[in-house]
Amino acid sequence: MKNNAEGKLFLVSTPIGNMDDITKRAIEVLKNSDLIACEDTRRTLKLLKKYDINRPLESYFDHNKEKKTPYLLGLLDKGKSVALVSDSGTPCISDPGFYLVKKVIEKGYKLFTVPGPSSILSALILSGLPTDRFVFEGFLPKKRGKRKARITELKEEERTIIIFESPFRILSLLKELKEILGERNISVSRELTKVYEETTRGNLSDLINQIEGKKPKGEFIIVLEGKKK
Repeated sequence: MKNNAEGKLFLVSTPIGNMDDITKRAIEVLKNSDLIACEDTRRTLKLLKKYDINRPLESYFDHNKEKKTPYLLGLLDKGKSVALVSDSGTPCISDPGFYLVKKVIEKGYKLFTVPGPSSILSALILSGLPTDRFVFEGFLPKKRGKRKARITELKEEERTIIIFESPFRILSLLKELKEILGERNISVSRELTKVYEETTRGNLSDLINQIEGKKPKGEFIIVLEGKKK
């Protein structure tokens, strides 16, 4: 294992919606990084312009992570400082940052976190459901068979369950959750910290009735009651 004393990777949390939700330390780290790796350079550029941050950007997303990782590791090997951000929130959660972090640890470079906004925790504390123990499932499989199998695995889960879903599949997912898990209390959040922020609470039947016939917009965060003891 290489022990490079200079190369540093910073995992920097960025706003999940409201651009004012960024820490002073995050701004300073971004300003002093030699390069910022991000999922969508256009989206990150808007944030950088707001805070007068002029640093080079490098795209880093799921389909190019294996190609771009050696380049980023090469910068660290030269003693450079690299900041990794996601499109919003905390990096490495449902994004390719995990792949880079694993390689950085293997190579022995320094790794730091700059904590901040998280849509997962925001939705959880807004839900009114138990927060002492929870499990994050991210996006469930798109294929119906695999998705149903994953939901079936959650039948005995007693912890609060957090799931991401797109507006295109939110209704079908809620119906599948009710079909497989039975009636459960649920909270569904969208557009958190933005102008049209919305959190709806009730049981699965309530939420299905509210969404049916509408054209949902925005990414949804589902917080679902675990199996009652």
